[in-house]
Amino acid sequence: MNEYLKLLKLEPVLRRLSTIQLIAYFGAWFSNVAIYTLLINMNVSAEVIAFVAMLHFLSGVIQAPISGSIIDSMKPKELMLILITFEIFATLFLVFVNEVSDLWLLYTLIFIKMAAASFYFTTEMSLLPKILDGEKLQKANELHSIIWSFSYTLGMALSGFVVYCLGVKVAFILDVCMFVVGFILLYKLEIHVAVEKSSENLLEMMKDTFRYFKKFPHAIHLMLIHSFIGLTAFDALVALMVDKYYASVIATSLALGLLHASRALGLVIGPILLSKWAKNRYITNIFIAQALAVWLWAYLMHDFYMSLIASLFVGLFTTTLWSYTYTLLQKNIEPKYYGRIVAYNDMLFLSSCAFTSFMIGYLSTSSYSLEFITVLIGFGFIIGGAYFAWILKTQKIKDIS
Repeated sequence: MNEYLKLLKLEPVLRRLSTIQLIAYFGAWFSNVAIYTLLINMNVSAEVIAFVAMLHFLSGVIQAPISGSIIDSMKPKELMLILITFEIFATLFLVFVNEVSDLWLLYTLIFIKMAAASFYFTTEMSLLPKILDGEKLQKANELHSIIWSFSYTLGMALSGFVVYCLGVKVAFILDVCMFVVGFILLYKLEIHVAVEKSSENLLEMMKDTFRYFKKFPHAIHLMLIHSFIGLTAFDALVALMVDKYYASVIATSLALGLLHASRALGLVIGPILLSKWAKNRYITNIFIAQALAVWLWAYLMHDFYMSLIASLFVGLFTTTLWSYTYTLLQKNIEPKYYGRIVAYNDMLFLSSCAFTSFMIGYLSTSSYSLEFITVLIGFGFIIGGAYFAWILKTQKIKDIS
């Protein structure tokens, strides 16, 4: 942990961006628990829950082909301020969703909110390799994951109690307040990076990116291996678990908050424990460890308290896989293409998340048990580990350090 604190002390821009991340992410989880609590209280079908989970990722998929080109041609601070503004208003209008007939409004607002959030994330992840390099970049990505996970842990746990005691509307309003604070902090931040104005239009920039992929196929493989982490999009699965197994044991909002918080605690601890193993030769083993943790969760799923313990192990390996594969991509592409390739990378990752959410809903309504679905997800990580081993043998991949 001292390494991360030292990095924040030496890099003032990263320190401010990390503070904004902490505030914005913390607020975001209030609305996340509130949304799923609202859906369960409406007695909507499993398909609706899965569709909402999928919407959280689908918006980022749709915008990715153009977002990267925009990122490469705009000042990052201006773009990020615009995106936070969209998040503020999309979150605020969630207070008007009250019943099943308002689902169309919920779908629209989630789409806008998550499109802006995904765009913001891609902009920031394109900015980091412009201000950091090598091990600093890897640590910054790990720090980003830790902040996300810490916010997820505390935000989910507290929001469960807030929603239980004060209701979903208060959660939405608190979320808005967090975004406003983040906006103010970002507005006061000075970011000095060169923006190369391209004479090419968006279409030509997209074509140029695909020519780059053809010339350097390793970039595609690194994007695909990162997309395997999208199998951890468990929001729909957790909501269905709560509805099926735990509703008679504990209040819905509390169960949602505690389950997500338990997994997120593993996300925070993971990179601290596994940082020395975050090297090319160990990543396949970490994929396998992730599969084993998911299978343990499937085995213990029927018991709420044992499921809390298992979900912690599920989160333990995820952050390391996410941050390492992301950094590996950043290290192995040309700076000119950061925005575009990171955007396509996020598109594949979010597509994986959306597909996972969709299949959870589809299989659960097709007479497949939640345990069986979870076991299938575990097999996905076995495939991911084998694929990464193949990439190392067949592609020229630069080490991160």
